[in-house]
Amino acid sequence: MNEQNRIGKYRHYQRDQWTSEMELPLFPLGTVLFPGMLLPLHIFEPRYQEMINRCLDEKLPFGVVLIQEGKEVGETATPHAIGTAARITRVDRKPDGRMDIVAVGTKRFRIEELNHTHSYLTGEVSHFPVLNGDTRLAVEMAQRVRPKILEYVELMTKATGVQLQLERLPEDPTTLAFLTAIALQVNVEDKQRILNQAGIPQILDLGNYLLGRELQLLRYMVESQDVVKALTSGPTGYLFAN
Repeated sequence: MNEQNRIGKYRHYQRDQWTSEMELPLFPLGTVLFPGMLLPLHIFEPRYQEMINRCLDEKLPFGVVLIQEGKEVGETATPHAIGTAARITRVDRKPDGRMDIVAVGTKRFRIEELNHTHSYLTGEVSHFPVLNGDTRLAVEMAQRVRPKILEYVELMTKATGVQLQLERLPEDPTTLAFLTAIALQVNVEDKQRILNQAGIPQILDLGNYLLGRELQLLRYMVESQDVVKALTSGPTGYLFAN
């Protein structure tokens, strides 16, 4: 396959200003957003059209939170407590009111209280800062992660047949930590575990563990592909042992 997939569609972690506590429109989704991650969304439900229009009019971010109970469409879902604020960077409006938007994750927050006073969910949230990104431990953990993520992308390309591209790995441990979180193809529960970690050393440590786990699986998949190719290389297309 000639399809080109770029891993690491991220922007450097932004240390924006944040009040100690604020009300934030919330968008419960079946995905986890990380700081620096780009998130395309199709907005079709009237309540979220109202929410996005408010964010655009008032230049507000909205919070992306993983659904803990419930569904994306229909009744209001119960979200996890830790999420990421999203800033809208592009809007494509449709004649019927639907919108295609692109948002970028900025900073993490913790939900202190949920509010149901609007058609969409809002919450009183406090900043959940990223700690210890400039420490020696963070630098050491980044050095452990760097070769693993390079191997991970290489093996993902071999296992899937899709040519993946990884932008140059950042030197900054904070940016590398979130790039690793974005690139890892793991379930949303593991993604949320990463987002919940207090500091960069902890995020990198968990990312290092998950990379190790996934690399074992990918190596097996790639080796199995080689075996399958050997078994199907005969003149009739199949070779079976006697």
